[in-house]
Amino acid sequence: MSQCLYCKQRKGKRPCPALGGLICNSCCGEHRLVRVNCPTDCAYLDSGSDYQQKRLGEQFMPVRRDFYRELSEFGGEQAVALFNLVEVISFSFFQGRRDGQDAEVVAAIQGLRRTLSPLHVPSAPMPVFAEHLVKEYETFKKQNPKQIADSSNAPEILDRAIKFVSDFSGKDFQSRRFLNGLIGYVTTYHPQLADHLKKKHEPGHIVLPGQSFMPPPAPEQHVHGPECQHHH
Repeated sequence: MSQCLYCKQRKGKRPCPALGGLICNSCCGEHRLVRVNCPTDCAYLDSGSDYQQKRLGEQFMPVRRDFYRELSEFGGEQAVALFNLVEVISFSFFQGRRDGQDAEVVAAIQGLRRTLSPLHVPSAPMPVFAEHLVKEYETFKKQNPKQIADSSNAPEILDRAIKFVSDFSGKDFQSRRFLNGLIGYVTTYHPQLADHLKKKHEPGHIVLPGQSFMPPPAPEQHVHGPECQHHH
């Protein structure tokens, strides 16, 4: 019997290009794109990635809710709005891209943190998504100066955000667990917002974070539908 190359227990039934051999159906379903670095042209990817994201979105929801509560206690609505903005920009940039990795999100938040540091000295060119995040942040801040944490508070909030993303992502080098969780969460629980964010936007015209994307304050309350607002 040909063993599954991943679990080494069950029978391998599907050819897995990433592992270079056979994988069993349940390992393929559970680990694709999360722990197995699937090539984008794999025949089993499309049917499974939506399911995978939905499943990770369900796991992401309570962890995210706890993190928002912690942020709110630390820095109030402005702290919440800052991480909201990071989530919204990450979702709109990476949904529809199969090759995005959590490491890019972490690097971008670190890049934003450096630009907000009083000792910031511009260094080597930033990665593409980091540059995008900084640009969107600056545009949003200019248009909504009172809504978002000022730079004295922001580095600490962004440190917490880096830890949150890294913890959810796990230890795998090429993990997409955070991105899949975020995309699955927004698509499943806030479909109107997901549709809005899938459209291409000018910088700063993306969506008003705040209420549109806020987690419920307590577990027993239901998630309210998102309210999208454009800036003009």
